[in-house]
Amino acid sequence: MFSGIVEEVGRVATVGRSHGDVRVRIEATHVLEDLKVGDSVAVSGCCLTAVAVDATGFEVELTDETVRATAPRWEVGATTNLERALPADGRFGGHVVAGHVEGVGRITAREDVDGATILTVESDPALARWWIPKGSVTVDGVSLTVVDVGGPGGTRDDLPAHAFTLWLIPHTLDVTTLGELQPGDAVNLEADVMARYAARAAALGGGDDA
Repeated sequence: MFSGIVEEVGRVATVGRSHGDVRVRIEATHVLEDLKVGDSVAVSGCCLTAVAVDATGFEVELTDETVRATAPRWEVGATTNLERALPADGRFGGHVVAGHVEGVGRITAREDVDGATILTVESDPALARWWIPKGSVTVDGVSLTVVDVGGPGGTRDDLPAHAFTLWLIPHTLDVTTLGELQPGDAVNLEADVMARYAARAAALGGGDDA
């Protein structure tokens, strides 16, 4: 489990194949302090297992399905947002993040204003029901607050129901990869897992029978 509070930005150093999977080496510093083989790491929002760790980086393996279902971060030179799994006794910021990418969104607009950068994101229409004004969303592993949403119950009539906006402060731009985003770029999206649990419970009617 993660919180969506990025610990550092890593860099993809090598990409190859191993056991039929894509093997990626990521250069890092801070997350290596207590990282061990077998530990979980969120890499731009994707929960992966460290299969090798040394003094300058760690390696992960991705199935072809994981590569297909996530934003194209798996190339040499790409930057990635990194977060280790939460310790049981740690401070909890952000929101509950599973590290399970539910879809790839696309940046459709960027506006830099005084004190903030406004990004407009469009997702797969199937994810539209999870975007609510002032709700939580994970974008490339970063816990963020949705500002405006289109469609019924939304706050922007000019946006479709599967679109939402984010207002990013300078600090967020400085310590994550989000400052690099431009219109047309793809991002990993994860809806608020607590909202999904609540929706499932409501769908089952709150009864004891499955």
